[in-house]
Amino acid sequence: MASDSFSSWTPKQNKQFEKALALYDKETPDRWQNVARAVDGKSAEEVKRHYEILVEDLKHIESGNIPFPNYGSGRNKR
Repeated sequence: MASDSFSSWTPKQNKQFEKALALYDKETPDRWQNVARAVDGKSAEEVKRHYEILVEDLKHIESGNIPFPNYGSGRNKR
């Protein structure tokens, strides 16, 4: 999994990225340029690569190659 690639992205940039993806879907002309303009300090190539890594990670999770974390079964644990 490529989670190390996310370390160079700040939480603010990730939030900007998420919002931009919701705004500019795959049918949007110049999608990656639009997304990049919405994310501070990232190029179209960087946001496209970030998206590709995210999709790959999701494929691994959905295929069962990455186990879900065990948070415990008790609802009232603190």
